[in-house]
Amino acid sequence: MSELVGTIEDRAAAVEAFDRDGYVVLRSFMTQEQIDQINQRIDSLIERAAELEGLGAFYERAGDRSSIMRLQHMEQFDDVLAGLYQGEQLRALAGAMLATPSHPTSLQWFGKPPRIGGPTPPHQDGFYFQLQPSEALTFWLSLDRADQGNGCVRYVPGSHKGGFRPHAISEVIGFSRGITDYGDADYAAERAIETEPGDMIVHHCDIIHRADANESDRSRPALGMVFYADRAQKVETAEHAEVNEQAEQAMARWKAEGRT
Repeated sequence: MSELVGTIEDRAAAVEAFDRDGYVVLRSFMTQEQIDQINQRIDSLIERAAELEGLGAFYERAGDRSSIMRLQHMEQFDDVLAGLYQGEQLRALAGAMLATPSHPTSLQWFGKPPRIGGPTPPHQDGFYFQLQPSEALTFWLSLDRADQGNGCVRYVPGSHKGGFRPHAISEVIGFSRGITDYGDADYAAERAIETEPGDMIVHHCDIIHRADANESDRSRPALGMVFYADRAQKVETAEHAEVNEQAEQAMARWKAEGRT
């Protein structure tokens, strides 16, 4: 199992699981008190989302604050979240997992609101990132219970070693690209990762993952903190260029609809 209890006393075991499966679960990485503080800061940003230009809010329903499903660039507006995201602890852990110096590049909150939170299509983050070499990871910090009822993350173990699968434009708000040939074998290989507040998943940018819609009465909030290897460079291929153009068109539609 790609799972460790506590705050990674055995870092070698965490790195081994990450290398093998493309993800590792670090249980009780943060205390409930720390999670409560993070949730309070995020609630404050949600209250002010309409007035914070550049926050990067995505809505399941246009203009409905309760339907916010993603926030971006939060480090620009909250010092506590910036300190967590940019701190030495995660930087050192990212470097150990990727076996090379790494730096933070993106901080996002994923809400998946009750009953209306849509599915996350199967995808590989690395296809979005367009890095050479494709060396990056995401720290996915659970801010409340995530289970199969409210749309926990599902991974295909070892899929980070198989290269990129074909991606095309997705009409799912906030997730502009998805794998086009995800089939029965992929569904059969999935592992649904259920988490409690304070648990953290670390996943490689090339692992295939997805999440179901949230049909429950509970939200499924989480922080996503992305780190790139220092040596990784942006390289846009012809395939990326075509999908990127389609993604920009989707973003323009969502903005026109008032959903961003």
